[in-house]
Amino acid sequence: MTFYKAVGLTLLTLPTLTYAAESSLDVKAQSDSTSESIRSDDIRLDDQVVIGRAPLLGEASSASEGYITQEAIEIRPMLRTGEVLELVPGMVVTQHSGTGKANQYFLRGFNLDHGTDFSTSVDGMPVNMRTHGHGQGYTDLNFIIPETIESLRYQKGSYYAETGDFSGAGSASLHTSRQLDHNEAELTLGQNAYQRALLMSSVEKGNGDWLYAIERNTYDGPWTDIEEDLDKTNLLLSYSQPLADGEWRLSLMGYNNSWNSADQIPERAVTSGQIDEFGSIDDTVGGESSRYSINTEWSNGAWEASAYAIRYNMNLWSNFTYFLDDPVNGDQFEQVDHRNIYGGKVAYQWQSKLAGRTIVNRVGTEFRYDDISEVGLYQSQARDRIGVVRSDEVGEFSTGVFAENTLYWNSRLRSVLGLRYDYYSFDVDNRTDINKNGVDLSANGGTASAGNSSLKASLIYQLSLEWETYIAAGQGFHSNDARGTTIRVDPADGSDATQVDPLVDSLGFEVGLRGVINQRLNTSISLWQLDLDSELLFVGDAGNTEASDSSRRRGVELTAYYRISDIWNFDAEYAHTEAEFTNSGDSIPGAIEEVLQTGISAEFGNGWAGAVRLRYFGERPLIEDGSVKSDPSTVVNLQAGYSHANWSVRGEVLNLLDSDDHDIDYLYESQLTGETEPVEDIHYHVLEPRTVRVTAAVKF
Repeated sequence: MTFYKAVGLTLLTLPTLTYAAESSLDVKAQSDSTSESIRSDDIRLDDQVVIGRAPLLGEASSASEGYITQEAIEIRPMLRTGEVLELVPGMVVTQHSGTGKANQYFLRGFNLDHGTDFSTSVDGMPVNMRTHGHGQGYTDLNFIIPETIESLRYQKGSYYAETGDFSGAGSASLHTSRQLDHNEAELTLGQNAYQRALLMSSVEKGNGDWLYAIERNTYDGPWTDIEEDLDKTNLLLSYSQPLADGEWRLSLMGYNNSWNSADQIPERAVTSGQIDEFGSIDDTVGGESSRYSINTEWSNGAWEASAYAIRYNMNLWSNFTYFLDDPVNGDQFEQVDHRNIYGGKVAYQWQSKLAGRTIVNRVGTEFRYDDISEVGLYQSQARDRIGVVRSDEVGEFSTGVFAENTLYWNSRLRSVLGLRYDYYSFDVDNRTDINKNGVDLSANGGTASAGNSSLKASLIYQLSLEWETYIAAGQGFHSNDARGTTIRVDPADGSDATQVDPLVDSLGFEVGLRGVINQRLNTSISLWQLDLDSELLFVGDAGNTEASDSSRRRGVELTAYYRISDIWNFDAEYAHTEAEFTNSGDSIPGAIEEVLQTGISAEFGNGWAGAVRLRYFGERPLIEDGSVKSDPSTVVNLQAGYSHANWSVRGEVLNLLDSDDHDIDYLYESQLTGETEPVEDIHYHVLEPRTVRVTAAVKF
C-alpha cells in the first residue's frame, strides 16, 4: 500500500448536526448512520480532526462506538492481519500458536478466546463460527487483505438491535472497497524469510466497477525447533454497479493457508534448559484452513439486502499437555471443521412524523444456516490419527427479526429504542458411536431449540454543537456449541455430562460523553457494566462442556485523538475493567484488567511520514482466587516511509524494543517426558522478537 496519500493526511470529521423536530432529515444519511456500515462517500472530509476517525456526533447511540477508515489502518504497523481489530479501543489481539490460526482476543474483561462474545462481519458475512471444531465463535481474519478494507465500524456493548449472536462485549463490521484510488503492486521482505506480495487494481467498465486484489504471504518465523512454513494465498474479486436507484455489488473471496505452530510452552521447560523461549515441546503441530465465499449486497438508502454462501475447512493439530493423558503416544489432538454456511439479510428504513417530531424507523430480518458435514476431535501423533474422541454432523439454523425506533424529541434530545427476537434450532448426528476411550456416544446426538428476546434503549442529549452525552442499556446473547445442547455422555470417561443452555443472556449498561474540542481533539469517556448469565461453553479441546458461575464486568474507557498540528497527530486509548463471578466473587481467569494503546504519527509534506505505537497489556488473573497472575506486557512498533510520484518505500520495526514479554499466559497441568506426575505450571507464548520488514510499492 502507499504509506500516505500523495496529498498528505486525509483527516476525517462528520458534520455536526442539530436535530430539530421540524427539520427535514435525509433518509439515506440516516440509514447509513444507523446501519452497520457507513459508506466513505457519505462522509464529509475535513482537515480538522484526527486521521481516519469520525467523531460521530449526531450519529452514535452510545459513547462506545466508532468509525475508522483505511487512512487510519494504513499507518498502523501490524505483525498479523488480525491486529486490525486493535483499532477497536481497548481490544488486545495476541497469538498463542501459529500465524495461520485465529488470534486470541481480549476486550472489556473478557478473554474472548478466538471470538466468543464479540461479533465480527466482513461485507455483511459473519466471521464467527458457531459450533466450531476449535472454539465457539472462532474468528479467523486471515482471509482479509488489510489494504482492501475501506472502513471498520465498531460498537461495544449490547445496545444495538441489528446485532445478535456473540454481541455481549460488542461487534465490528468491516467493509472492503468498491473502487481504489489507484492500482498498486507491492512487495514486502523481512527477517525470518518473511515474504509478501500484493497486487490490487480497479477499473471502470461501462456503468460498473471491477476490483481485484491478490495476496501471497510466506513466513518461517523466529522459532528454534520449527519453521513456521506459513503459506497463505488470498483473493478478492468484486463487481459493483448502480441498480434500481441503488448500488449493487457481487464479490468473490478465496483463502487458503497452511502452517506449522509454535504453541505455548511450559515455564519449567525453559528454566530447566530443556528448550529456550522460542522452542517447542511438540514440533509437529500446525494447521490447514481454507475459506471460499460469494456474496451480494444491494442498497438504495431505504432498503438493504444481502446474501452469502461460504465454504470453510480447517484441520488443526495441537498439543497443550504433552504426555499427561497418554504417556506413550502423547496428547496431540486434531480438530476438524468442514462446513457450508448460507445466509442473508433484508432491512428497511423510513421516516415519519409524530406530533411534529421526526421519527426514523428501521426493521429487518436475517437468517443463517450452518451445514457442518464434520466437526470432530481426534487423538493424533505427528498429525496421524490414532483415535477418535468424537465426530459429529451438525445442522444449525437461526433466524432473527429486529426493529429500531429513533425519535427526535426536540433540537437536543433523541431516543433509540430497539427490539430483537432470535430463534435457533440444532440437529446433531453422531459420526462415531464408540470412541477411543471405549465410551458409547450414541446418546449424544439429538435436537434442541431456543428463542431469545432482546430489548435495547439509548437516550442521547446534545449539550452543544460539539458535545453529546449518552445513557444506554441492552440485552445481548451468545449461542453455545450445538454439541453441548444435546450432550449426555462425557467422551472422556462415559460419565453424565452437563448440557448447556442453547443461548446465554447478557445485560449491559453504559453512561458516556463524547465531543470535539477546537476541531482538533476527538474524545470520549464511558462507564459500563455487563452481566452474563453463565460462562457455560462447550470446550472443543476436550469434547465436553464446562460449567461456571454467572459473571459481572464493569469498567471505564477513555479515548483521545488529537491533531497537534498540520504535521503531527496523537492518539491514546485507555480501558480499566473489574471482572468477577457473581455468586462467589472469584476472579475470572484471563480477564484483562488494563489496556493502554497510544501512538503518534507525522506527515512532513516532503514525502516522508512515520508512526510509532505502544500497546500495554495489563496483568490478568490466571486462577479464580487471583493468587497467580500473568505479568503485564508492553510492545512498541515503528513505521516510516517515503513516497514520490508513483512509487514508495516503507519500513517497519515490529517489537522495536525487543521485549521478551509474553503474548499470552495460561495456568494448567501438563506432563513432560521424564515426569512421573502432572505439574501445574504457567504456559506462555513469548512475543516475537524485534523484526524488520521493508515494503516497496508502485502505483500504475
